[in-house]
Amino acid sequence: MLDFIGMVITAALMVLVVNALITFMDVSRTSKLTLATLIGLWIGLAAAAAGAGMLTISRPVPVVGLFVAAPLLAAAVATAWPAARKAMLGVPMSVMVGLNIPRVFGALFLVLAAQGRLSGPFPYSAAWGDIITGVLAVPVLWLAQAVGARNVAVIAAWNAFGTADLVLAIAFGVASAEGSPLQLFAAPGSEAMQQAPWSFVPTVLVPIWLILHAIIGVQLVRRARLGRPSG
Repeated sequence: MLDFIGMVITAALMVLVVNALITFMDVSRTSKLTLATLIGLWIGLAAAAAGAGMLTISRPVPVVGLFVAAPLLAAAVATAWPAARKAMLGVPMSVMVGLNIPRVFGALFLVLAAQGRLSGPFPYSAAWGDIITGVLAVPVLWLAQAVGARNVAVIAAWNAFGTADLVLAIAFGVASAEGSPLQLFAAPGSEAMQQAPWSFVPTVLVPIWLILHAIIGVQLVRRARLGRPSG
């Protein structure tokens, strides 16, 4: 039953996040269709890799880690094109902050830990970090609409915390992966995150949230310099 609930939630989150980003990007309809297609193919690849058991491969490097890194690298490369960079920076900050609210569903990691499917520091760090980020995103969403140096500082602090939560979760996940050369914690560790539906979190959602945090960071720098809201 928990896996069923997890599939419903992760699928809904992927649809919500992707649809929101594509909707608010100021690009042509063709570009939006192309981006949606590419993301859809990536989600399909992530699903196929989980189904084939490829995400459990941990040597010479954890395959799930490659799924986290690839979208980040693709986004970084895309910023070399002015049009792509403008499209990403044009997404309203309020939208990106709001897309972090569903991270409160990270509470499900605590349930997985209670069932013995996750262990070590990973589920607790990831769960509480996500819950705090998601809950605080509500007042930060209001602050994102206003101008002021104090607001920028508060949003920046929230953004840094949300980013650190994801980075720490990745680190604990790799250190908990069975057979990983960097394994520090005993099984089951982060095993559940290598299987659907939970595998969609590190392979799809985490990279997107990291990219959003990066864009928010750049927007905050611009807002501090220009003294005007980003949306």
